[in-house]
Amino acid sequence: PFICAHCPKAFRDKKTLTAHQQVHTGERPFVCAHCPKAFMHKKHLMAHQYLHTGERPFPCDKCPKAYRYSRTLTAHQRVHTGERPFPCP
Repeated sequence: PFICAHCPKAFRDKKTLTAHQQVHTGERPFVCAHCPKAFMHKKHLMAHQYLHTGERPFPCDKCPKAYRYSRTLTAHQRVHTGERPFPCP
C-alpha cells in the first residue's frame, strides 16, 4: 500500500495517494477560467463553472426543468414520484 506521510491513511495506488496529499498541502490545481476560484478536484471545478456558463446538464425527463447538479435533479424528481423521505419537523 501507499501510505500518506502526513496521516495514517493508506491507498492502493500512487495516483490516489497523490490526490489525497492535496488535503495536506492545500494544492488546488484546477483553476476556474472565469474567476479566481481553484479546486482540488476537476469534478468540483466543472460543477462550479456551470455558475458562469448557465449550463444545466441534468434535465428532468418528466417536465421542462433542468439542473446544474445531479443531486438537485434527484431531489426535484421526488415532486413527480410523490416520495417524501424526510418527516416534517
